[in-house]
Amino acid sequence: MANTAILCVDDEPVILDSLKEQLRRRFGNRYLYEVAECADDAWEIIEELNEEEVEILVIVSDWLMPGIKGDEFLTKVHQKYPKIVKVMLTGQADAEAIKRATRDANLHGCLYKPWSEDELAETIISGLE
Repeated sequence: MANTAILCVDDEPVILDSLKEQLRRRFGNRYLYEVAECADDAWEIIEELNEEEVEILVIVSDWLMPGIKGDEFLTKVHQKYPKIVKVMLTGQADAEAIKRATRDANLHGCLYKPWSEDELAETIISGLE
């Protein structure tokens, strides 16, 4: 079993399925691929993986989600887990939200919906280098 993971957070299951499929196609069994439909579920997964000593390398998070915006979620993640590479996925984030996430969450990249599989893979690879 892989001891490193990539976590994708989006309130649309079809987006999560697409991300997981593209990541698996690009990176094979190198990583665990976890998905969450909201920030609360993401925190549960983060804590579970932490207990199992699985290191989360990357979080790809939607910006517009119920309860909390992606920039706020990624900022909270950064405060507790600064080494995780953070990527925001959005169709609607404004420039201010992206600036905030870059400043407060050390945002590595921002992908705009619809993204390409190449963009996704390149963003993750560059974040891990």
